[in-house]
Formats: sequence, structure tokens, C-alpha cells
Amino acid sequence: MESEVKKYNIIYADPPWKYKNGLENGRNAERHYPTQSIEYLKSLNIPAIAQDSCVLMMWATFPCLLDAFALGSAWGFFYKTVAFVWIKKYKYQERLFVGLGHYTRANAEIVLLFTKGKPLKRISNNVEQVLISKRGQHSVKPPEIRDRIIQIYGDLPRIELFARSRKGFFPDYEYEGWDVFGNQVNQSIVLPG
Repeated sequence: MESEVKKYNIIYADPPWKYKNGLENGRNAERHYPTQSIEYLKSLNIPAIAQDSCVLMMWATFPCLLDAFALGSAWGFFYKTVAFVWIKKYKYQERLFVGLGHYTRANAEIVLLFTKGKPLKRISNNVEQVLISKRGQHSVKPPEIRDRIIQIYGDLPRIELFARSRKGFFPDYEYEGWDVFGNQVNQSIVLPG
């Protein structure tokens, strides 16, 4: 007998984007963690864990923006807006971070908001879109974003996809109240299919 799959109203994802920039010299994400092709990411059975009414909050970098829109659609969601813009500051300084970039020096990342089914009830209308905070190690996202998501929608069933908790990344206590999926996280769920 097959066990019932847990479903979530909130899916928060930080996909391990494979960049198509041709850089094999260490200036890419693969230096820090395994990345996945858009085809692989689309093949994940995320629709099986999404409630009929669900919100998807997905991190996207600007070079992968078209892939992010395609991925949200492949998982059965419709793009609505940019939920959050993270402006990075240096870890040990108060000035804005100056990152790499092929055209301009990148210092921001965004969280796209997609929906499926009926809109979830918003319990707070005081959550700000822009977050200016210090960056951590490569790919570590500010925990305030998780807090802001809960502020908006409340204590609904939620999961973080592609979570990381290995040494040097955020500790497991930050996931309290969240189920997690990822090859670099303790107590990862198994996706169906």
C-alpha cells in the first residue's frame, strides 16, 4: 500500500541553477555545491507535494530569470510578482556588497512569487519587499525571508526545497516549522516519483 504524500501550502525554493556562462575557472556555483540542469529541475515531482491552493517562493538570480519562470510553470504555478529583493551588504562592513558580473557588478537577488489555485489568505499587509542585509557564505540566504513568508501567510504547512545545512551554512534550528528537501540537509524528505 502506498503512503499518502504530504502536501504544502507554501513551497520555498532555492534551485541549484546550472549557469550557462562557460566559466570553468571557479567563478561559478559548481565550485560550492552540485548544480542541476533546468531539465532535471523541471522533472522533479513538485506538483505532487503542492496543495490545490499553494504559493511558490523561488530564489532567482538575474542570469537564470527565464529558467525560473519556466520552472515555476513546469511545476504548475503562475508567476505573479517579485516577492522579495535582497540587497547584499558585505559581511564585515556596512557598505553594499560588490559582486561579480559580466555586465554590471551584481549585488541583489530576488524571490519570485508564483501561485496555484485560489490565493492564500494574507494575514499581514506590513511585510516589506526589500531586505538590505549582510551576506554570508556562498548561497546562504537571509533567514529573515523565511520569517517574512510566515508573516504574510501564517503557520501553514511549508517546505524549503534545496535547503543546505552543512558546516558553514545555516544550522538546522532555522528550519524549525519547515520540512526540508535537499542533498545537503539533515532530515530531508523524499520527493515522490
